[in-house]
Amino acid sequence: MDRIYKIKQGMGGRPAIERDRKLHWLKGELFGKYELGDPVPAGEHKFQAPVMPSIVVCIGLNYKDHAAEMNKKLPAEPLVFLKPRSSVIGPEDEIRIPSWAGRIEHEAEMAVVIGKRASQVKAADALNYVLGVTCLNDVTARELQASDVQYSRAKGFDTFCPIGPCIAAGLDTSALDVEGWVNGERRHHSNTRELIFPVPYLIEHVSRFMTLNPGDVITTGTPSGVGTLKPGDRIEIKVEGVGTLSNPCVAG
Repeated sequence: MDRIYKIKQGMGGRPAIERDRKLHWLKGELFGKYELGDPVPAGEHKFQAPVMPSIVVCIGLNYKDHAAEMNKKLPAEPLVFLKPRSSVIGPEDEIRIPSWAGRIEHEAEMAVVIGKRASQVKAADALNYVLGVTCLNDVTARELQASDVQYSRAKGFDTFCPIGPCIAAGLDTSALDVEGWVNGERRHHSNTRELIFPVPYLIEHVSRFMTLNPGDVITTGTPSGVGTLKPGDRIEIKVEGVGTLSNPCVAG
């Protein structure tokens, strides 16, 4: 299994592949044919968000326990909303907590990264359009979400979409543990077996009305356990086979 990272270099980033616990520069095209390049020199490396999507497509209320936690009925079809590109940050980047926006909450999620252009995709073929899986934190201004008609403001703040630490290629998305930890305390704990709408169904549903491009991200919803974040907290999202996405929270 490959794990795809983006390592900061100068003003940008360079993709690298971890295979057999060794890190190599990616040679070729990430969304095409690639192979292992030269070894990445040993040392401290700053990892960026492994992908910068043109759009983040989010799915709400996709775990039964979270729907119950939010006092919502189970949806008849996926609840879709969007997060802007400007909300995306990477591992160890700071989540800014705006003091004026009320209660800010974490949402631990498994997300899939699209590997090739997807339009009108059928569920039976959907996984062929997936590059891999990553961790995502759907940070939410909960009081704004409750007061607004739609979710754009509550979900779209700058820094409200940490992604990383890598893209894990080749994982079975149907049975992965998903956890969220705040200051060493576990708050989320579930498995993607509990998804109401599994990944292939989501890709078919979304690509029916929206073309997905390489690098775009579809989140799959959060399990129960949402809770508040405040300046000084550290939030960790863990998805089995991917690793840990860790971010500190600061006053924003």
